[in-house]
Amino acid sequence: MNFSQLGLAPAQVRACESLGYTEPTPIQTQAIPIVLNGQDLIGCAETGTGKTAAFLLPIIQRISERSRPGVRVLVLAPTRELALQIHQNYGELNNQKSNRSVIAIGGANIRTQIADLRRGASVLIATPGRLLDLTERGAVNLSLVEVLVLDEADRMLDMGFLPAIKRVLAMLPTKRQTLLFSATMSSSIEQLARSTMKSPKLIEVNRRGSAATMVEQTAYPVAQESKTALLLDLLEREKFERVLVFTRTRRGAERLSHILMARDHSANRIHADRTQPQREAALRGFRDGSTRVLVATDIAARGLDVDAVSHVINYDVPAAPEDYVHRVGRTGRAGNTGQAITIVAPVDELSMRAIERLTGQEVKRVVLPGFGGAPPLAPPGKTFARFARSGRSSSVRSFRPRRAR
Repeated sequence: MNFSQLGLAPAQVRACESLGYTEPTPIQTQAIPIVLNGQDLIGCAETGTGKTAAFLLPIIQRISERSRPGVRVLVLAPTRELALQIHQNYGELNNQKSNRSVIAIGGANIRTQIADLRRGASVLIATPGRLLDLTERGAVNLSLVEVLVLDEADRMLDMGFLPAIKRVLAMLPTKRQTLLFSATMSSSIEQLARSTMKSPKLIEVNRRGSAATMVEQTAYPVAQESKTALLLDLLEREKFERVLVFTRTRRGAERLSHILMARDHSANRIHADRTQPQREAALRGFRDGSTRVLVATDIAARGLDVDAVSHVINYDVPAAPEDYVHRVGRTGRAGNTGQAITIVAPVDELSMRAIERLTGQEVKRVVLPGFGGAPPLAPPGKTFARFARSGRSSSVRSFRPRRAR
């Protein structure tokens, strides 16, 4: 299968070739014809599988077929980093340079964004909060939107954006195409789809809630007070190339990054309290290799697009099992291998059990000498086996939400 066989025009095929895309990924193979046909779509796939190109390529083609004024495509993303990534991808794939795009995110100058919108844009890529700021100022008109994309929809709901999304939906035409992409498929996503979409097609490229298949997952039981010592030992003993370390809190990310820098590690951090230029500089250093270790909160679990992350280390076990899937998905992307290490204090064992139930995988425990942690959990037994047997193959089918009880 090649991109031209999916119904893409020569201009889009050339854009793929210029970026080195030789063969469509499974989600691109299944999603592109559906989007070109104008149908609503729910795409469920792990990160790093080409979801962004799966919706941008057919959207670019559709809006290029006829010219219209106003914002025709609205892409909503949960984080600034993901919005910036989508904006960059749009510029790379839109090789005809028509149908200008504008990005609207918090932390950037809103007056500049208003000026950009006044110059005209066909595609608006935004975070929900900044989009509402712009609509309240009368800077953007959403009444002409033809396509709505909700990217990483599960993360937007986790971050409490549902009220904002509902306000945005009320401003959009009812006659539109809606595309919803998510790494996990929860009941809240099904409810959102039921209320906003019309007979959507459902694509599942991986089993719901599964962690990246190319990632070796390991857990290190350790006493709570020894977590930092274990992390330092791993970073100093092992030859990790590019490491993404996740903490639960902003304060934890600050504290840990300063400890790493004091031990002469090339480290930086990214979290919600950092300014947009600081966050962009941290990502830039991580991408170009000048920063070896990036400490982040879950703001970076979605939308951080770095191909060569060799290791993800969960310094703190995530509060929500779904966040584990997204963290782990930052490595082992697009066919590359990766390693995910989770540091597990005794208080985290129940959270690890929940992660294993969600993913259907038992994470191997390794106890290092000198870091005496809690003993490994007993095998989860029938519950684990039931989840492990629930794997799904790639499929396209009509979406049938569960009945409300």
